[in-house]
Amino acid sequence: MEKDKLLAFIDAHKSEMLSLWQELVNHDSGNDDKVGIDLLQIKIGEILENLGAEVQYVHYDQAGNLLLAEIRNDRKAAPIVFLGHSDTVFRKGTVGKRPFTIKDGKAFGPGVLDMKGGIVIILYAIKALQAIGYNRSSFKIILAGDEENGHQKSDAATVLQREFIGARAVFNCETGFVDDAIIIGRKGVASFTMETFGVAAHVGNNPEIGRSAIIEIAHKLLEIEKLTDKKAAISFNVGTIEGGTVPNATPDYAKIKIDVRFGKEADIAVFSKQLQAIAEQTYIEGTHTQLSLGACLKPMNTTPGVEQLFRFVQAVARENNLGHLQARKVGGGSDSAYAVSSGIPTVCGMGVKGERNHSKEEYAIVESLYERAKLLALAVFNLDKVNLYQ
Repeated sequence: MEKDKLLAFIDAHKSEMLSLWQELVNHDSGNDDKVGIDLLQIKIGEILENLGAEVQYVHYDQAGNLLLAEIRNDRKAAPIVFLGHSDTVFRKGTVGKRPFTIKDGKAFGPGVLDMKGGIVIILYAIKALQAIGYNRSSFKIILAGDEENGHQKSDAATVLQREFIGARAVFNCETGFVDDAIIIGRKGVASFTMETFGVAAHVGNNPEIGRSAIIEIAHKLLEIEKLTDKKAAISFNVGTIEGGTVPNATPDYAKIKIDVRFGKEADIAVFSKQLQAIAEQTYIEGTHTQLSLGACLKPMNTTPGVEQLFRFVQAVARENNLGHLQARKVGGGSDSAYAVSSGIPTVCGMGVKGERNHSKEEYAIVESLYERAKLLALAVFNLDKVNLYQ
């Protein structure tokens, strides 16, 4: 029986999967390490080429390159997309301090959960399907090289939306949850930088000519925090602040970075206008302020297609003792938003299960590497049984 062969393939390749997981984690690919990211993408691309994929890279000057791969082999059905990213939030050199380790059934290391385990799951689900001769839908594998900063210095978001067109379904192997939650909705994320410029002065000799950029930005950040509207599901957070040079000088420069979480694409115009109004308001005469938008990731909407795909995956898991999946909407963004906005049924969080991603304590449950590879392979194998567009 083909299902049994799929499961047996994963079981027979557990040590191989674990070795690849270790290899990927022990390769620095922090978002600020373009060289490291690009080399890792090539390593993954070579594995995909050995599986018969046509591989190409979208090159960027200031961001990690995007990997695009496709396995067609005259397959007639619309492509199934496996989505993820190869970059992490950890700076170059982190691997030397915290390499891949396993303790008490948990794997640790930079990006072990977010999302190098997910990459292994994608590769071995495809390998398992190839091993049993699956040939119905073509496969498209998309791995961004700059997801963690929201594609601020690339056009990857545009490329993604183009590549999703005509797809049958998207499986994003982002961070999984220990309670078996699968993500069916995400808030949008926008980042802003607000800079205030004042007038420097020696606070002992001529304090009267000084115009404090720090005091000006302090007024503004308090007003920004007041904008949070729980009822409208929009939240504001001033996450960093910097300014000044020495204690005995009036600071002529200050900067804050703002994170905004929101539920609807239409909210973007609303909060952008609110922040611009605060930027234009002057509290300390003689200062001025600039506001700039950084990354802006759309929300992942919970469409009927998303809900139906989730119910299908949930049933596959239940029938094969691969977890009691539950649907969840979360505040963190991902590239799944672009898939859904392109009209494609998408589930997110199909990767290894764990906690504390983006921290030194990030870990993933080792057994979930095999469990989720089985779930992904079975979901793809049985996808013909559901009409996602009814």
